[in-house]
Amino acid sequence: MNGTVRAAGCVLWRRPPAPATGVELCLVHRPRYDDWSFPKGKLKRGESLRDAAVREVLEETGHHCVPGAVLPMVRYVANGRPKEVTYWSAQATAGSFVPNREVDGVLWLPPAAARTRLTQPRDRDVLDAALRTLPGA
Repeated sequence: MNGTVRAAGCVLWRRPPAPATGVELCLVHRPRYDDWSFPKGKLKRGESLRDAAVREVLEETGHHCVPGAVLPMVRYVANGRPKEVTYWSAQATAGSFVPNREVDGVLWLPPAAARTRLTQPRDRDVLDAALRTLPGA
């Protein structure tokens, strides 16, 4: 093992209610870090990246999702260890948010507002990659 933390998540999106057009993106607020980001988390032993991403979306947002395009991997150092996060663009299906220990709030925002709200600049690159995969975004 090389000490790299492996994680996965999704840029969760949905079509807004009519008459609005385009897409809304889901951001999660993590009180531990007081940040706004996309739902993501570490892999469990034996879990695939895609399965981890879907599980983390459900755990953090209360929504089921359908993963689409895989997005570029994000690499950075967290707590002194290298971390790699693989993201998917994923359409939200059924579900509703209930605050929990890890996430105390979610926001569904249009892309421009999501870009402004994201805490980490690296997440803006993930947002841009996701938008390139969504028709009508």
